[in-house]
Amino acid sequence: MAFYLKCKNLDISTGGKSIILLNEKEAGYYGMNPGDKVTLSWSKKKKIVATVDLSAKAVKPGEVGLFEEVWRKKEIEDGAIVEAVLESRPLSIETLKKKMLGKPVSYEEIYSVIHDIAEGRLGEVETTYYAMSSFVKPYSDQELYYVAKAMAETGEKFNLKVKVVDKHSVGGLAGNRITPIVVAIVASCGVYIPKTSSRAITSPAGTADVMEVLCPVQFSLPQIREIIKKTKACLVWGGGLHMAPADDKIIKVCRPLALESFDKMIVSILAKKVATGVDYLVIDIPVGSTCKVSHMKDAKKIGKKFVMLGKKFGMKVQVVITRANEPVGRGIGPALEARDVLRVLQQHKYRPLDLELKAVKLAGILLELKGYCRKGKGRKIAEEQIKNGKAWNKLNQIIVAQGGKKDINSEEVMQEIQRYEIHAKKSGAIYSINNRAINEVCMNLGAPLDKYSGIHTHVNFGDKVKKGQKLFTMYTSNEERLKLGILAANQNIIFHIK
Repeated sequence: MAFYLKCKNLDISTGGKSIILLNEKEAGYYGMNPGDKVTLSWSKKKKIVATVDLSAKAVKPGEVGLFEEVWRKKEIEDGAIVEAVLESRPLSIETLKKKMLGKPVSYEEIYSVIHDIAEGRLGEVETTYYAMSSFVKPYSDQELYYVAKAMAETGEKFNLKVKVVDKHSVGGLAGNRITPIVVAIVASCGVYIPKTSSRAITSPAGTADVMEVLCPVQFSLPQIREIIKKTKACLVWGGGLHMAPADDKIIKVCRPLALESFDKMIVSILAKKVATGVDYLVIDIPVGSTCKVSHMKDAKKIGKKFVMLGKKFGMKVQVVITRANEPVGRGIGPALEARDVLRVLQQHKYRPLDLELKAVKLAGILLELKGYCRKGKGRKIAEEQIKNGKAWNKLNQIIVAQGGKKDINSEEVMQEIQRYEIHAKKSGAIYSINNRAINEVCMNLGAPLDKYSGIHTHVNFGDKVKKGQKLFTMYTSNEERLKLGILAANQNIIFHIK
């Protein structure tokens, strides 16, 4: 079908691409979508094939907006009348149709979808269809590989030209801030471990939020390379980079429905590891009734897929599955977790031993996986790096390289403004701890935006407590937030006693 439009020459460049702008509502009537190919024709048989983009306000119905690359190249006058003919649907749209029908797809087809999501050529509606297509029919192992590869290929990557290791937790467990400790231990052994981490999405703190208490975390790729050159490591925010950009857009459309398949989670993690050039990877999967992964059977399936996909990328992956009945560490919230990390590395008398033991275990496994030492020797080496102060010296070096304060003491990290203690209402034993309730209380207190909000726990799973005994202390910078935290604590029981 052909239709006629009046040209509106825009004083905007696309950087070389031939793109036209149509009115959003009018394009809908013509059945046109972002990414469609259209041929524009005008006097003396002149024509150009361009890609469609949409706008609600920049052009009116009956107009076509021409970017500089189109009107300058073809010398089209502002106000000229052109004939527009829809040529073909983009491959990404046709691929979405195939996925929604449960049909197998090739790498070229998957790449077209991921590329168009990353470039913004598929809107939120189309991206949602893609995200939900895995619920119509799960991806095959080969298709999962295609998706992870396409996600990595459509964003920034950096190759250090050395063997690189990494550790990643699938999340869902309060506290569990072992990453900075593992990075410090491993890097202090001379092994490269550039760590890009996320901020919290639905939890009181992400690794990036915790590190931001100690130093800046947002850098460009050239800046990150300089940090790694100095320290063999980094602890930076991955969202500040353009790595696997389609993944962030897919996460955005999944969040309102709180729907994310395990396959989506696996691909998201692996794509970013491929982009970072990881060769050896340890995956931490906590399993518990209120964790992201609640059943051991699911954890084993997830673990096998991580190993399988790792092999396809030439990456050696080892999965560590642990029962998670309670938080790891005492603090939950950016500053409280940062204090725990420093207490472990500085060997403070009040350091959380569970956090230290888990970090030492995973760091040891990573050193063995890399081939730094023989199997069974990694844990002892990791322990020694903490005891002799080398791991703390390394984290201190990283903090300074990222613009933080030198020799910061664990006890100066936390700035207490408002606090409130919660006590046991009866005597008995703690038989369960609710991670989701912890998250809700901490976020009502203001975490992660308020870096000094969160809770510090005083008891553990299985402990016997007496009526009136202190269970946890809430912290926040804001009196009004404290009221909300108290209300949330009354509505969401964290420690169940019987």
